[in-house]
Amino acid sequence: MDPNFWSNILHPEISIIEKIVRPIIVYVSLIILLRVAGKRELAQLNNFDLIVLLTISNTVQNAIIGSDNSVLGGLIGATTLVAVNTIVVRFFYRHPGLDRLAEGQEEVLIADGKIRQQQLKKELITKAELEAAARKQGFASLEEVERGVLEPGGGFSFIAKKRTPEMVRHGELIEKLDALAGEVRLLRTQKG
Repeated sequence: MDPNFWSNILHPEISIIEKIVRPIIVYVSLIILLRVAGKRELAQLNNFDLIVLLTISNTVQNAIIGSDNSVLGGLIGATTLVAVNTIVVRFFYRHPGLDRLAEGQEEVLIADGKIRQQQLKKELITKAELEAAARKQGFASLEEVERGVLEPGGGFSFIAKKRTPEMVRHGELIEKLDALAGEVRLLRTQKG
């Protein structure tokens, strides 16, 4: 066994204060960067968005740990990130006004069953991406959506149109017609 084995694993190559400050700087910078980039990055609408999010972690890795590859150094960096995130989440929970400022407002993409093209353009979301998000929530098409929102955290929320009495009656008629058509087919096969 290498005589420096435990020293290499447990002894950080940079100071502990630097190990704490680096993740904080990266954390705050990424929050600002993602806020400026918009909710689209968080929504992961396509493969390109996902690739960006995945490669960000690799890109900032050295900024967080520096030249240090020790286990203790990595644990200090990870602990700092978790601690800072916990503090930030608790702070914003207690200050909802500041939370809205930091995360932004929801963007209404569909209102009264109508797609708001300007909002889609602003958020760089295509109609196909919006349809895919609606399908993930169980909607067959955007025709079924009364309201669609891109939430501050990047998630989508869709509210179904309320079924009018005419829509309910139309559905019942279609079901009865389908049943009649099935009975006619059955009679034809029994006759022939």
